[in-house]
This record gives sequence, structure tokens and C-alpha cells, in this order.
Amino acid sequence: MLTHLSVDNYAIAEHIEAEFSSGMTVLTGETGAGKSILLDALGLALGDRADASVVRTGAERAEIHAAFDVRVVPQAKRWLEQRDLLAGDECLLRRVITSEGRSRGYINGQPATLQDLKTLGELLIDIYSQHAHQSLLQRAQQRNLLDAFAGTESLADTIKIIVQRYQQLSERIEQLSTQRDEHNARLQLLSYQVDELDKLGLSAGELEELESERCTLANGDLILRNSQHALALCREGEINVVNILHQAVKSLGELDAKQPMLINAEQMLTGALIQVEEASHELQHYLDSFELDPQRLLEVDQRLDAIYEIARKHRIQPPALTALHAQLNEELASIAGGDEHIEALRNELKIIRADYDKSAHELSKKRQSAGQKLQKQVEKQLQALAMSGCKFSIALNARDHEVPHNHGAEDIEFLISTNPGNPPQALNRIASGGELSRISLAIQVITAQTTAIPTLVFDEVDVGIGGAMAEVVGNLLRELGSRGQILCVTHQPQVASKGHHHFSVDKTADKKSVRTQLRRLGDIEKIEEIARMLGGITVTEQSRAHAKEMLSFTH
Repeated sequence: MLTHLSVDNYAIAEHIEAEFSSGMTVLTGETGAGKSILLDALGLALGDRADASVVRTGAERAEIHAAFDVRVVPQAKRWLEQRDLLAGDECLLRRVITSEGRSRGYINGQPATLQDLKTLGELLIDIYSQHAHQSLLQRAQQRNLLDAFAGTESLADTIKIIVQRYQQLSERIEQLSTQRDEHNARLQLLSYQVDELDKLGLSAGELEELESERCTLANGDLILRNSQHALALCREGEINVVNILHQAVKSLGELDAKQPMLINAEQMLTGALIQVEEASHELQHYLDSFELDPQRLLEVDQRLDAIYEIARKHRIQPPALTALHAQLNEELASIAGGDEHIEALRNELKIIRADYDKSAHELSKKRQSAGQKLQKQVEKQLQALAMSGCKFSIALNARDHEVPHNHGAEDIEFLISTNPGNPPQALNRIASGGELSRISLAIQVITAQTTAIPTLVFDEVDVGIGGAMAEVVGNLLRELGSRGQILCVTHQPQVASKGHHHFSVDKTADKKSVRTQLRRLGDIEKIEEIARMLGGITVTEQSRAHAKEMLSFTH
């Protein structure tokens, strides 16, 4: 339920602030005073699009705050909780539009996208505009109204998801079937490439090992010669590194009293002697095991040439051959099982089709049942709106059953017969503007009774209706208000007199600017406002008396 609305620098409204409660709240005022500004601003808080033109002239930005009590809106609380946006029982929507055209939205203080505002707003409030009867001519709107009345929106959404999956799967099967020839050619190529790589049998790390071994074998003479020379310098002949280090260590070891620096030098020379002796042993061990092997060098070269050749054919670096082998194997397995894959997809398609048939049949039954109830209730409501001879019906025309449809197995159409004996026809062929407005209002009032949305807004839906009919409309809206929250913008005194709460929208102007203001009316002010709506510019005692009488019947 909407509890608070604050509007700053929006259009001609400098600052408007109001508290709202349950029941029927009416908003009245002169034409052009800015009644719709409030609803337009509320629409922005609910995610409507806007640009810089909505910002009041001279202001830097427009800002709208809308607070809702979500205690009786479990679906909204659940939506907020799932996104970590729940903040107790109150939900605050905020929208800011700058004079440069930038727009920002917030939910309970956290930045939000317009889509988030719109999605949440649809759970909190429903707005019926004065042009709603025009949308009633659209088949899609007629279907939505019936599904809302039947409580089948969730089932209808499920069918959309099923049909989307069915279409995707059908397209995939068709694509795979038409590409079968191309797949066969690709299959032959892949088979050859994989077979070649299988025969190559390159294992992980083998390339690096071969390249290292080839480097050793190719430089065998140089390695042998230089290693022998190093070993000779270390320990062969009369003058070698080991003998020289032995003599140096011995010379320092014969000293009795040595300074710390000499001790350090002796230790370092001893360490060097040990390192050289160990190096000599390593060199000797290497030379004992080293063998020049021209045959092995030839084998390694041939193996490397085979690896490099296949890498060139695939235009990749040799180290990437192992990954390519795995990739081609995977693709080959996928294509080789193409027929089996298509058959599996066709079986899956049959399952999805069965799900669709079951869901569509259930939806059709519920629509049929709800349609009969809605027909009766609309006709009863039309009688109250002085259209007793009007016959309203809902046609569920079966679609072509061969292909699943997003909206189920039938096309829905609202039909009307305004004169007894005439066959029912489409709304746009039969109903006049005034009749269509009353038909729309009857359907809106009935469907509103079944909605889970706690706040309903009616923006001048009584246009074209006056006198006794306006009083009937007012009674209908008041009855709805007794079960929730109704906001109603109206020019009809008969409707305004039925409100539990009454706000007046006034426009004031001076030489510099124009401002819209909102006032909550007390009992005396209600009489004056209803009298103004009855009598025009000049309020007479007679119009006041009439206004008192209208209000006394209501209260």
C-alpha cells in the first residue's frame, strides 16, 4: 500500500508531499491544475522512462520518493528479500532525473535499474489510465485480463518457457540435419587428422626432452673435449688446481698464531679445495658414462622432423600439438555421433511437446471456466452501467495444434452485442467510444477484485460518463476501496463524493512561475470542492446544499 509520496521540481510541481492510507482516495482539481502530474511522478518512481524535460525550469534535478507498506504484499517482500533489499515492512522507491537528462533509481537506498523498479512496481501498484479502454481493443490485453482473472499468469509464463525451449530445440535439429553433408566432409578430414596425430603419438613433455637430447648429441665432440680439459686442469699434471689449493691450505695451516682474517682465508681455501675435488669427481663420472652416438642423433632428428612437419601442416607451434590432438578428438566424437545426437534431440523434443500439451490443456480448461464467470460478472456490471441489453462473451478460438504457441492452444477475443438479437462481434466493430469506456470500466472493476496488488490507481477512467452512471462508478470504486487502497483522479462530483479521503490539486501562478499544490480536504473543504465541481466557477448555496446531500448519502 502506498503510504507516502514526495515530489520535488517535477514539471510545474515545486514541492508536493502527501500521506496516503487505505480506502478510496480521490484527487480533484481544475483541468490543467496538475492532477496527472502526481500519477506521472509516481510512474517515474515505478520505473517509467523520462528525460530532462520533466525537470522543473530552473531546477538542477527532479526527485520523487514513494513509500509503500509491504506487510500485505508477500510477493514484493519475497522479491526484496531475494535481492537483499528488504528493510522491514516499508519499501522506499526513489527516482532522480537531472537537468542534463541523467536518471538514477534506488530501492531502499540501494542503486537499482529501471527494470528493477518496474518489476517491483508491478507487484505494488496497478494503474488504470483514462485510455485503458483503447488497449482493451488489443487481443494481447484481452488475453492478459482473462489470465489475471483466472489466476493463470504463472501457468501462461511456464508455457512461454516451454515453447521457447521447443523452438530452440527444433531450430537446432533443423540446423544439424541441413548441415549433415558438411559434417560428413568435416568428418573425413577430422578422421585423417586424428589418425595422423594418433600415429605420431606425441606424449606430454616429449618434445622438450627430444630437443634437449638433440642439443647434447649434436655437440658431443665439443662437450667431450672441453670436459676432459676441465678435468685435467683440476687434478692432472704436476701443476693443477687441487695441488695448488693443497699447498695454499698447508702454508696457512703451519702458522701458529693466526689473525681472524687468516683463519677466514684458510677456511675459504679449504672449502674451495673440497668443491674442486667434488667437481673433478663429477667430471670423471660424466666422462666415464659419456658416449658419442651418431645413430641416436639420427633417430632424434627424424622424430623431431616428423613433429615439426605435422605442426607446419596445422600452422601451429609444435608445443600446441598435444592440445590440438585433444580438441580434434573431441570434435570428431561430436560429429561422429551426429545421427545419435539428432535422435536424442528429437526424443527430448517429444518430451517437451508432451509437457506443452499437458500445460496448454490445463490452461485452456482454466481459461474456459474463468471466461464463463467473467462473462456473467461483466454483464451484471454492465447492467448497473445502463447497458442491460448488452451481451458480453469471450471466444476461445483454437489455434493450429501442429506447432506449440507462446500463448497456449487458443486465441482469446472479447465479443460484444449491444442490441438484443444481434450476434456478438469484436469490440472495435460494435462499441462506441462511450460504450467501450463503460465496458472497459466494468472489466477493470471486476478484474481488480481478484488482483493480489494492494494499490489500484484509476486515472480519469470515468471520462464520458456522467449523472447516474457516474454515481454507479463512484459506488463501484468505493466498494473496491473498502477492500484495499484506491487512488482515483476524477472530474465527476458523483465519483469524488464517494471517496474516503479527498485531495485537491490547485495551480497558482505569478509573473515568474506556475506551481501545483496538493491539499488534503477536511469536511467543510470537501463540500466546497464538490460544490465547485457541481456548479462551475461560481459556488452557490444551492450547489453547496447539493454537495452536502451527496456527501451525506456516502458518509
